[in-house]
This record gives sequence, structure tokens and C-alpha cells, in this order.
Amino acid sequence: MLEKTVYRELLSHAFDIPVSVTYWNGKTETYGDGDPKAKIEIKKEIPIKEMTSKPTLVLAEAYMNGDIEIDGSIQELVASAFRQSGSFLTNNPFLKHLPKISHSEKESEKDIQSHYDIGNDFYQMWLDKSMTYSCAYFEHDDDTLEQAQINKDRHILHKLNPVAGKRLLDIGSGWGTLLFMAAEDFGLHATGITLSQEQYDFTKEQIAKRHLEGKVDVLLEDYREVNEKFDYVTSVGMFEHVGKENLGLYFKKVKDFLEPDGRALIHGITGQHVGAGVDPFLNKYIFHGGYIPNMAENLTHVMDAGLQLTDLEPLRRHYQKTLEIWYANYMKVLDKVQAKYGVPFSRMWSLYLQASAASFEAGNIDVMQYLLTNAPSGTGLPMTRQYVYQKEQD
Repeated sequence: MLEKTVYRELLSHAFDIPVSVTYWNGKTETYGDGDPKAKIEIKKEIPIKEMTSKPTLVLAEAYMNGDIEIDGSIQELVASAFRQSGSFLTNNPFLKHLPKISHSEKESEKDIQSHYDIGNDFYQMWLDKSMTYSCAYFEHDDDTLEQAQINKDRHILHKLNPVAGKRLLDIGSGWGTLLFMAAEDFGLHATGITLSQEQYDFTKEQIAKRHLEGKVDVLLEDYREVNEKFDYVTSVGMFEHVGKENLGLYFKKVKDFLEPDGRALIHGITGQHVGAGVDPFLNKYIFHGGYIPNMAENLTHVMDAGLQLTDLEPLRRHYQKTLEIWYANYMKVLDKVQAKYGVPFSRMWSLYLQASAASFEAGNIDVMQYLLTNAPSGTGLPMTRQYVYQKEQD
């Protein structure tokens, strides 16, 4: 009886939309005014101690295993929890005391491979054909995902205002799409770094297929081991993987990579509020060792590294839309995912994609593009931002 009372207290303040909850004893209660926007069925009792210590992990595992079913939009439900002030799902003091996660070179390699080496077959099921696994950039409302990913790479490269023949380094180069564009469309000599064997092999195959030998290189190496100089540096969705304790080193390495007056475009998920930057569910199942820094942290590290900020652009809505399209694509191949990887895995990724979209929708997280110079801000660039948009229309 006491546990049921505590459950009622927790869930009655968890969402800012009306929600009905059917408990393991068959009793249903509605929290909030009006018709329920979502219906939650808890088939198996979860000890209150577990619910209040690691709620996102415990509830996610229960959903993965079928002990919780949700009728309605998970994205809407999670966004509601993020909006609700004081929700036990988001205002959890436990997160401040998560154990320190190792980010040695060996551990970083294991973390990246655990996520990206699931197999190219998995990502090919629901990404666009460019195999770009990061926030797209929707210049127009009706842009396809593939076009928006092309837009994103062009947007990044245009911001750098690069000169053909110079050298570019892409830290965490994924499946190589930015490298190929840098070489083919901008005339740059492009080098990528990845710790994923799958991404490395795919990029090597594409270099040969596109006849880009001598123009594009890829290294299966930790970025901390590279000691060359480049005119431009890009990094998309990378600093979220380096860990809180290595953020300062990461930005110092960006500076070390740059020639004098060189420029860098760093694109990554960033909080616009002070928070834990970690989530037990994501760390266990999706991004092992992941840490999302807030904007103030990153800018402090930028200054400490001796770089200067030239431009900062939030792309929160673009990542929300990207995730919503990924989820729609994923649901079209759900049966194939279940057949190959099992039901718990398929439910885990469905939950992850929807919850991530919700996090961006509610402003719990953002994604930022930091344009940095290894010189006084704006060195080597036109006086206004107009050059970026002019180039995109040419």
C-alpha cells in the first residue's frame, strides 16, 4: 500500500499532460485534468528504490523487456516530463553522483565500437543513403533527409570559407560524407579520424569507388595520437564522446591541429542549462561514456585553449526534425530489426529515437555549431555572416 501511495505521488507530478496509469494489480488512475494524452501500463511492480534512484534506466529496461507498455506518443510523453518542473524523471539528484567513467584511449575505442560497430547493415536500414548519423540542416521545410544532410555538410564547409588546395581534418569522421564533399566540391585535401572499424572500412571503400586516392585519407586512430597541422578542422558529434574530464584536452588538440590563422567548425550536442550531462540509460545502452557539456563549459574550454569564437549557431529544431524522420524510417523496418537483433533491442532503439526527439523538442538539450579561429575572431573571413548564405544560394 505504501509503495502504491509513493507511486501515485511520483507519477501525479511527472508530466504536464494528462496521463492514465494502469498498475500491475489492474487498477487504473488518471493524473492531470482532461482526457489522457498517453496511457501507461505497468505490468510488473518496480521497487520504489529503483524508480527513484535511476528512473530513466529502470523504466527504459522495463519498456525494453515488455514490462511497461505505452499507448500514445513516447516523444510527447517524454517531452512532457522535461517540461514539468520537479518531475522525478528529470530532477534526480542521483545523476550528480554517477561514478566517473574512464576515457582512456582504450576505453574510448571500446565505447565508439560498441555503438557504431553494431554493423553498417543496421544503420543502412533507417539512415539516408549518405549514411550520415548526425543532425541534418533543413534549409527548406520540404527538404528530404538526404538533402538536409547534404545541406549540413555544405553549411559547415561554407562557414569555414575554405580555399581549394588546403588541408582539412575531420575529427570523428563517421562514414566520410563530409570528407568526400570537402574533396569533390571544395578542392580540399581531407583527412578523417575514426575509432570505428566499420566506419573506417566503409570510408576506404568509398575513397576507392570515388577515385579519391591522394585527396581523401582516413585514419583508424585516436585523435589524441595525431600530431599534424591543418588549415581547417571540422568535428561533428564528437565532443559528446570524449568525457567531461577530457573536454579541455579536446579543444586544446583542436588548436594544436590548426595552422596559425586556421579555422575550426565544431558541431555537437550542447545543453543550454546547467545539468548532469549524463543519463544512465544512454550510458549503459546507447552512448557508453557519453557526456553532454553545457554551453558555458565549452566556451570556457575554448578560451582556455587559446581559440576565439567567431560564430555560434543553435540547431535544436533541426535535430528534433532529423530524429523524427529517423524514427519514421526506423518504424518502417521494425520487423526486420526485431528479426535480426531481437525485440528488446528493437524496443530500445525505438525508445531512444523518440526520447531524444523529445529532449530536443523540450529544449532539454540543443545542438550547436561553434566557428573558432586560431587567431583573433573572424580572421580570414568576410565582415558579416552573409557570405555563408550567399554561398549556399550559388
